[in-house]
Amino acid sequence: MNNNFALDAKKAVEELIEISKIKEGDIFVIGCSSSEIVGGTIGHDSSYETAQVLVDTIYPIFKEKGIYLAAQCCEHLNRALIIEEECAKKYGYEAVCVLPQPKAGGSFATSVWKKMNNPVAVEHIKAHAGLDIGGTLIGMHLRDVAVPVRLSVKNIGEALLLAARTRPKFIGGVRAHYPD
Repeated sequence: MNNNFALDAKKAVEELIEISKIKEGDIFVIGCSSSEIVGGTIGHDSSYETAQVLVDTIYPIFKEKGIYLAAQCCEHLNRALIIEEECAKKYGYEAVCVLPQPKAGGSFATSVWKKMNNPVAVEHIKAHAGLDIGGTLIGMHLRDVAVPVRLSVKNIGEALLLAARTRPKFIGGVRAHYPD
């Protein structure tokens, strides 16, 4: 497999950052099945090499923009998330004790763990935007009002790509006014 999947992921990340208006200090969650990227079945055909190429390509975007990346682990770790310790402290997320592995946590989360400066695992976050690469079900880690986003990129490798941004809740009823 060539590395076009990584360039597609880079384009999708950049596009969603622009569309969602996510900013420095916000959280961007990614759930990623390397199995699905290579054309396998989620949870059965993990490719650590694929995950490494993906992380090496997209992680610098988050670092440059000061956006926190949250890597969702697989269901064997109850969809825990790998984030920088600084992010956990800023948002008040309690760290849990686990170290992701390719077959228990997932290749993507394992690659992110190795790339981060001070990674920790947490059980819950409220991300501002996110990508679901291969049907990993990131919705539980988004803020309360998630809005689907249609990107120009539809797949990463063989994996279906879904994207979401979030917005604050509208409250106040018929007389309320809302900013853009």
